[in-house]
Amino acid sequence: MTSPTELIPAPRSVVAGSGEVRLTARSQLYAGTATQGVGHWLRTVLREATGLPLREGRELDDIEGGGIGLQLVPELGPEEYRLVSDRTSVLIEGGSAAGVFWGAQTLRQLLGPDAYRRAPLSRDRTWAVPHLTIEDAPRFRWRGLMLDVARHFMPKDGVLRYLDLMAAHKLNVFHFHLTDDQGWRIEIKKYPRLAEVGSWRSRTKFGHRASPLWEEKPHGGHYTQDDIREIVAYAAARHITVVPEIDVPGHSQAAIAAYPELGNTDVIDTTSLSVWDTWGISPNVLAPTDNTLRFYEDVFEEVLDLFPSDFVHVGGDECLKDQWRQSPAAQARIRELGLADEDGLQSWFIGHFDRWLTARGRRLIGWDEILEGGLAAGAAVSSWRGYQGGIAAARAGHDVVMCPEQQVYLDHRQDAGADEPVPIGHVRTLEDVFRFEPVPPELTPDEAGHVLGTQANVWTEVMEDHARVDYQAFPRLAAFAEVAWSRLPAPAERDFADFERRMAVHYRRLDALGVGYRPPAGPLPWQRRPGVLGRPIEGPPPNK
Repeated sequence: MTSPTELIPAPRSVVAGSGEVRLTARSQLYAGTATQGVGHWLRTVLREATGLPLREGRELDDIEGGGIGLQLVPELGPEEYRLVSDRTSVLIEGGSAAGVFWGAQTLRQLLGPDAYRRAPLSRDRTWAVPHLTIEDAPRFRWRGLMLDVARHFMPKDGVLRYLDLMAAHKLNVFHFHLTDDQGWRIEIKKYPRLAEVGSWRSRTKFGHRASPLWEEKPHGGHYTQDDIREIVAYAAARHITVVPEIDVPGHSQAAIAAYPELGNTDVIDTTSLSVWDTWGISPNVLAPTDNTLRFYEDVFEEVLDLFPSDFVHVGGDECLKDQWRQSPAAQARIRELGLADEDGLQSWFIGHFDRWLTARGRRLIGWDEILEGGLAAGAAVSSWRGYQGGIAAARAGHDVVMCPEQQVYLDHRQDAGADEPVPIGHVRTLEDVFRFEPVPPELTPDEAGHVLGTQANVWTEVMEDHARVDYQAFPRLAAFAEVAWSRLPAPAERDFADFERRMAVHYRRLDALGVGYRPPAGPLPWQRRPGVLGRPIEGPPPNK
């Protein structure tokens, strides 16, 4: 049993009682029609961990005497929940199935770290929930994690595992970065070479692009459309929305390697291109032709069939325009469209897909570069280059997801020590993430209403397997989850000592889940990467 003062993320309100509810072999679990999915999930994970049968209760009254009840109540908000543990039972009420699910996650924490195991350690132990009342609701409706599977492919089982880890931290948006210069990871049936050619590269740079080291073996993989359907359904059962990202017009060398006609063929021999094997920003970008537009419309048609999310991410960042400047065809397109320059050409490209997605009932979202040259009213912005893009977007009436690189890019190093593996970017400690504030104080209340929420980003150039992803993501993702869920005071007033105290218990939950997190004392010997160059940035990170 865990104390109610050891929960992560911290709930809005906890009123403690003076007893406990014990789960036994006679305990039942009741879930009404609207909460049957949550009931199935909770019964499954608790049966695995405890060995208790948790038989299905036919009525809510069946749970008296140490059972669990799940039900909807109309007065609560969509993701709000109330958990009441008293002398008879544990009752979780929510304004929707999602609210009940988040309450079930809190119940799992209250049962103790061993509730996260997949088999019981002992048949004789006591499983108890302290008497209490918890009332809780999230601060933001977008509580996201972006996982880049293009630079290093993560097999499907690893993706499903991360959805479970997100759910355990009450995160609800999975931004799935599926394409980039270094790999195309989704099957498109109309264009099979995207997966056949674009999903693998012959070798991989090991470390930052300045590193002299290479892994001299092919790297690749992709998800079939059935894999994607499985991932989306698995996420939905955990009340997580999957937002796909298909990059245009930059970060597209893998697509051009598969279909050379997509590139600027009047500038370079695109037939000689292969999937990029190093890091950085490739100069090979999509040609601004009608053929390219039709090709990607076909791609997005299949993407929309697979992903029911309102938002579709189109990237739009870091599009180098040297080839467009040199291309007679691109320059002719600029004149034909009456544009001022190449920046206008990128804006036209993004605007085309904004209108195309809107006509199909979806919303475009892209990195903050899509603001350059103007943006249609319905589009949203992922603000990554600090806060300014998000501020500008909100003031212009666009919805915003705040994910500034200097604060919540989890590929950045966690410590300045020499043992930190492949040091990238600014030092962003656990405390730094805990003190991150997604809503800039410059915004008026109306402008702040455009901040949908926040997202932590995991770019995988230097993360060759799931163990490295674990190390970079945790424990900082736990701090980020609290920022995204809980209504915390101003950054300087947050009680990091209390968070560290709660993390002492949370590390045991992560241990039970098999997460290879960075220990508080620093990397373990096998987590280090001696001699592998990173990209340290000198001086303090820019602050807002």
